Amino acid sequence: MKFLGIFRTRNPEPLPEAQRLSVYRQTGDVGLLGELYSSYMEMVFGICYKYLRDEDESKDAVMQIFEKLVQDLKTHEVGNFKSWLHSVARNHCLMQLRSKRVFVGNEEIKEEYAGPDLQNNESEDIFTLDHQLNSLGKCMQSLVSEQRVSIQLFYVEEKCYKDICIETGYDFNKVKSYIQNGKRNLKICMDRNGND
Repeated sequence: MKFLGIFRTRNPEPLPEAQRLSVYRQTGDVGLLGELYSSYMEMVFGICYKYLRDEDESKDAVMQIFEKLVQDLKTHEVGNFKSWLHSVARNHCLMQLRSKRVFVGNEEIKEEYAGPDLQNNESEDIFTLDHQLNSLGKCMQSLVSEQRVSIQLFYVEEKCYKDICIETGYDFNKVKSYIQNGKRNLKICMDRNGND
């Protein structure tokens, strides 16, 4: 992945991930974040290629995701960076596909791009996925605003209850209730639309 070579580690003894993320939140040192991200670029590229099926678009997505991290990690505390980054990359690609309304079918991905967690057991049918995303979008709009906002912040933006309370002004117990009731209402709506 030479196109992101500017982030290669210059420090002979890098800090542990959690410490690097903490230092980044305090200092905003993009080089430090870049060093951390560089060790996951192959994984991110593999995820992007799985969904986008185009090498150049996947490379662009790797850069766009890094730009997103530069902003998001200034405020988000992330426990498991690899897992969180996997979700961010997947969501980024799904939103790109959805916005462009591109359907790529269910072709097998070349194994050179797919890590062990990206092979057979996770090959999703993009047609079905797009239908589910459309249904989810409609069902989200059917929720009362407090439930919709709480679910968006908790699941999409991956904010904790405390951060949601601060951002929205909702009471802590209300946030828990909005998320639980919102999830139940989403499931009912999705089941009604044939998306078990």
